[in-house]
Amino acid sequence: MNRPELLVPAGNLEKLETAIHFGADAIYIGGKQFGLRAHAGNFDLEELRAARELTRERQKDLYLTLNAYLRPSETEGLEGYLEELRPLEMDAYIVSDPGVLAAVRRVDPHRVIHLSTQANTTSPGAVRFWQEAGVRRVNLARELNLEEIRHIRSESDAELEVFVHGAMCVAYSGRCLLSAALTGRSANRGSCAHPCRWKYHLMEETRPGEFFPVAEDQKGAYLLNSRDLCLVGFLPDLVKAGVNSLKIEGRMKSRYYIAAVTRVYRTALDHYLEDPAHYRFDPFWQEELEKVSHRPYDQGFLFSGDDSRIHDADSHYRRSHDYVGDVLKTEPDGGTVRVRNRFFPGEMLEAIGPGMRQSFFRVEGLRSEEGERPPAAQPNAVVRMSLPSGVGDGDLLRRKRN
Repeated sequence: MNRPELLVPAGNLEKLETAIHFGADAIYIGGKQFGLRAHAGNFDLEELRAARELTRERQKDLYLTLNAYLRPSETEGLEGYLEELRPLEMDAYIVSDPGVLAAVRRVDPHRVIHLSTQANTTSPGAVRFWQEAGVRRVNLARELNLEEIRHIRSESDAELEVFVHGAMCVAYSGRCLLSAALTGRSANRGSCAHPCRWKYHLMEETRPGEFFPVAEDQKGAYLLNSRDLCLVGFLPDLVKAGVNSLKIEGRMKSRYYIAAVTRVYRTALDHYLEDPAHYRFDPFWQEELEKVSHRPYDQGFLFSGDDSRIHDADSHYRRSHDYVGDVLKTEPDGGTVRVRNRFFPGEMLEAIGPGMRQSFFRVEGLRSEEGERPPAAQPNAVVRMSLPSGVGDGDLLRRKRN
């Protein structure tokens, strides 16, 4: 059976550790240059070395994004950067620009190359073209439906990758000029200001200064806003279609998002692969995905194609839980926690771990590093506290919002 990898984003080393802890097979990250998430944490060369060492130790693959579209003045800088990266021996580079691909082939000819969804690959012929250019894996355009994915699989032996979860874009394959036009920050160069999420009104030419709402609710009008993708219920379809990599979006998302989403997809995928004949989707998995900050979920283009409507005037964020702490170390009498959001003695919290492990508990025995009993656990503090049995190092704590 085709056994696809679960590919998870990480914006910094902490998130990389979390992705591994909660079940990623592979992780994609960005450096300080030439990626499409300029405002994510991103990794300098020392951090890239640390990431490479960690993933090797844990036997995980590590991919580096070099998927920005370059200007003429940047070619020399790219080649110098590739020379610095070469000793790290990343498992693959993710590229979009044919010029970047050519530079990798020239400077680091043995490096595996993956093609970004930004290249909007939609046909078997395009996949073969990129294969002949030296690409091993193609992240297919998100506009393809399931039948089209199956067709491409039948006509190609390249590795195929699809997004299964995360933010979508109102523009075709994410290639949008709205941010550049309104703010001077180009989405195609990693600096999107997300103007599609802003409030808009309509003004009629002969009535200057009179603004009319467009599909407005109490939070504003969101004419261009897209829903979030969620395909956890359709993983068997993608496995049977021959997809080699299932990709989660979110290099700018929180550590909690990485943990909560990864563990759900890891569990759902493993359940299917272990016993396809008796697989049943567990509604609890969907319930867990509702507990991360997200816009309304959608199946994207998977079952219809170009006529899908992924935008939603009511597509503001839902948020039911707060991420309040990281479990740094557990001991028989409790554990050490780094606080992310303030919580108090007596509050009810929930610990979550890999494999859908979770447990509720009431905060007791709170102590500071100095041994004092603080009235509250404050953000960025490290505290000792009682933890329920079964909680492990690297687990996260959350609290339901009122």
